[in-house]
Amino acid sequence: MFLDKLKNQLNQNQYQFIGEETAFRAAVLIPLVLVNGEWHILFEVRSFTMRKQPGDISFPGGRIDATDSSPLAAAVRETSEELGVDPKSINVVGQLSPYIASSSFVTYPFVATIDYDQILHAYNKEEVEEVFTVPVKWLLNYEPYMHEVSFELVPLPDFPFDKIVNGTQYQWRTRSMEEWFFDYEKYTIWGLTARILKHFIQIIK
Repeated sequence: MFLDKLKNQLNQNQYQFIGEETAFRAAVLIPLVLVNGEWHILFEVRSFTMRKQPGDISFPGGRIDATDSSPLAAAVRETSEELGVDPKSINVVGQLSPYIASSSFVTYPFVATIDYDQILHAYNKEEVEEVFTVPVKWLLNYEPYMHEVSFELVPLPDFPFDKIVNGTQYQWRTRSMEEWFFDYEKYTIWGLTARILKHFIQIIK
C-alpha cells in the first residue's frame, strides 16, 4: 500500500529540479526575425533608466507572474509588452532546456518568429533603449570566447558550525563560473543572454 501510493506520488507533476517551486522563475524569448530575406536574432538593449541592469543586452522576457498560466505565457506576455507586438503575431517554434543558474534562480527560454517591421515602430522606450539584430549565419560561424569568474562561499554569522565536522575550519570550495562573450559590431553580448544564445547556436549547428 505504501509503495503503491509512493509510486503514484513520484509519477505526478514533478518539478524539473529540487527547489524549482520556490525559485525565482523567469522566461525569455529568442526572437527570430527576417531582415532582407535573411534570418536574424533580435536583441534588446535595456533602457538606461531601468533600476536593474541598465544598458545590458538581453532577450525580451522577465519574471513569471502568478497570473501567467505557464512559462511560455510569461515569455509571450513580456515580449508583447517590451516589443509592442500583438501576442497573436508571436509564432512559437519551440522551447530550449531551462537554464538553472542556482536552486533559487531558473530561466525558461523559448524560440519564436516575430515581424521585424512591427517591432521597429512599437518597442517600449521606457524599458528598451534600442533593438538590434545579428544574422544567424554570422552566429553559426562565430566562436565566442570565455572568461572564468571565481567566487567563494561565505557563511553568515549565524551559521551552525557546531553541527558540522571541522566546524569553523571547514574547507569551503571556491566555485568558478564560465562567462561567454559574443562581440558583434559595437555590441557585446554576455552573461545569461550569452549562455542561452550559445546553447541555442549549438543546437542549430
